[in-house]
Amino acid sequence: MKIAEALTERADAQRRVEQLRSRIAANARYQEGEEPAEDAAALLVEVGEVLTRLRTLIAQVNRTNARVDLGPDGTMTDALATRDVLRLRHAVLTSAADAAAGQGTRHLRSELRHLSALPVADLRRQADEVARTLRTLDGRIQQANWTHDLLDRAGRE
Repeated sequence: MKIAEALTERADAQRRVEQLRSRIAANARYQEGEEPAEDAAALLVEVGEVLTRLRTLIAQVNRTNARVDLGPDGTMTDALATRDVLRLRHAVLTSAADAAAGQGTRHLRSELRHLSALPVADLRRQADEVARTLRTLDGRIQQANWTHDLLDRAGRE
């Protein structure tokens, strides 16, 4: 199984757990003289099985990510950390540029004039550069997800 396939299965398992959690909560109590729509105890058993599979997938993906070498980006784990920070940096830069440009604010003629404390054009240029770096790195991560096999519990492909 490729890393990307395991990530898809992991996402499906996470969605399934959330669905089961909701169904368990909806059927955990019922009115006397009525029957619940579903057996909450059976749903708990099912969610336990899904959680066991989810734990295995998470462990295998993490183990694999720590071993996959992406060259100058380091391991997959290093690249994922870099990607997360790039996303945060991009959000901060765009938010700062928007705030400095006065986006989302209305001005009346009688109000005092507001001045930008930050260089909007420079912030937007930096945000564009970070976005470009992020897209490139994300492409390398996605490529690795489809070309590397998931390691098993013993660390073998």
